[in-house]
Amino acid sequence: MKPHYFPLALLAALLALCRGYTLRSSVSWVVSSNDVVEDADLSEEVAPALLVDGAGLWKQAYPSSDVLGDGVESPGELVKPESDGVAQLSSRLFSYRLEKVKKSAGSSPPPHQETARTARYIAHYSDWGHLATISTQDKIKGLPFGNIFSVSDGPLDNSTGVIYFYVTPMDNTVSDLKSNPYASLTFSEAEGEFCRQMAYDPEDPRCARLTLTGKMVEVAPEELTFAKEAMFSRHPVMAKWPVGHKWFFMKLELIQVWLQDWVGGVSLIPLEDYFKATPF
Repeated sequence: MKPHYFPLALLAALLALCRGYTLRSSVSWVVSSNDVVEDADLSEEVAPALLVDGAGLWKQAYPSSDVLGDGVESPGELVKPESDGVAQLSSRLFSYRLEKVKKSAGSSPPPHQETARTARYIAHYSDWGHLATISTQDKIKGLPFGNIFSVSDGPLDNSTGVIYFYVTPMDNTVSDLKSNPYASLTFSEAEGEFCRQMAYDPEDPRCARLTLTGKMVEVAPEELTFAKEAMFSRHPVMAKWPVGHKWFFMKLELIQVWLQDWVGGVSLIPLEDYFKATPF
């Protein structure tokens, strides 16, 4: 073989060896809004196959090959579903049909001088917040622990200022609250479009943040109808979550309303002013 042909022969041999391999990109876990399962069967027979308690609150409940491709293994123990239908349902159980969810962003926020109204605006138009508790977990017992929760202070056309939650006893935060019911819930205006439109960093004081501190209590029976309407109108997929997880409603009884919505300091808003204000 002539010397100048050798590199070509070597390249051809390498290509032949690589024919059986495929370069895979990282897996996308985004589910199309058009693929969400409607009228899901959440009977007691199906629910255990969907959500399995593990190290965290929920555990992946379908084979890794369904996502990563045949022959690709992922670390960690996975729970094999009973059928392809269950696997499909489990991967979409917490997804929305986006066209069926009302947009939860209000119009422009109130002037920053109207602190009570600004606080109510943020509390009402925020769909989720960060709840801080005192941990009961062994390694961090007595230390702060934060967790994300979907919230609502009422349907979009009916703001109350009272923050409702839909929780399960399987959550570490709920365990914390059984030991110490006091917590702080923080919202950021960065959740919406305003701060991005104004090119405000989330830590910029002009990108308002609100912290509500109080006592977490279970919603009383006479208030359950409104709590359910408040949560399910804003988070409709919750109505399909498995009953086996013993979901229940809680609310935050306020002690302090802390707001930073401008440079130059923070505002401690009297509860009377907070509840008198309106976000609209």
